[in-house]
Amino acid sequence: MKDEHPAAEDRERAVTDEVLASFDGTGDPRLREVMLSLVRHLHSFAREVRLSEREWETAIEFLTRAGHITDDRRQEFILLSDVLGLSMLTVAINERQEPGATEATVFGPFYVDDAPEVPLGGDIARGAVGTPCYVSGQVRSVDGTPIGGALLHVWGADDDGFYDVQYSADHSAGRGWLRAAPDGSYRFWTVLPTPYPIPHDGPVGDLLTAAGRGPMRPAHLHFKVVAPGHRTLITHIFVAGDPHLGDDAVFGVKDSLVVEAEHHPAGQAPDGSDQQETWTSMTYDLVLVTEGAR
Repeated sequence: MKDEHPAAEDRERAVTDEVLASFDGTGDPRLREVMLSLVRHLHSFAREVRLSEREWETAIEFLTRAGHITDDRRQEFILLSDVLGLSMLTVAINERQEPGATEATVFGPFYVDDAPEVPLGGDIARGAVGTPCYVSGQVRSVDGTPIGGALLHVWGADDDGFYDVQYSADHSAGRGWLRAAPDGSYRFWTVLPTPYPIPHDGPVGDLLTAAGRGPMRPAHLHFKVVAPGHRTLITHIFVAGDPHLGDDAVFGVKDSLVVEAEHHPAGQAPDGSDQQETWTSMTYDLVLVTEGAR
């Protein structure tokens, strides 16, 4: 007599096989490849941990909360990707590194498209609280060729560890875009970055707490560098000596991106301005990979 109650393993496998077969008619080959792999891995995960129905309901509730807290100024799903290391893994998969090129790191959730233009040598702080910091360097290709006119988007947190978008909708500070000089050099004023916690008042913060992990990011400044014929670079520069370089909540630190911040007394700065208080400076060259390079 045929067994009317197949073994649990067979029942589970039948579910997976049925779902996989449902994608047979997918017209886009890449979509089919991705979805088949996603189903296999998700189902394998559920079988491996023997996922309970209550645990799955909790997961759905978690994702629902993440959706509810996400808006045009806060992206909880990017935070989730960051703290799970998926953002950095995606960077590693897609970054075709060349010797001497500036390494990429996570984009983060605080970039905005409508940052103000700042003249070369201008102040992107625009009222952000903190120690003045003069940032300079050169944008160039890996072969040493200067990239004049390269577009630099820059953004960072203030001395209290907050980005402008964490204050109010009409508050813009600590961010801006500028173009490199014809010789590839760039320079601007901002405030010295400080360590800060990622937003942890939502579901991602609850996950970190439950896992016994901290929410801190080491002090850093964001760059997005765009130039014709070159791959767009998304990176940070981190402040040397920061206590959180070894436990970045989003795994974004790379040794090559750690920069010394030099401290100076009040007086004349490199741009000839007279600084009335102590100030700092950081120097870092941004080296881009040519488009199409392997």
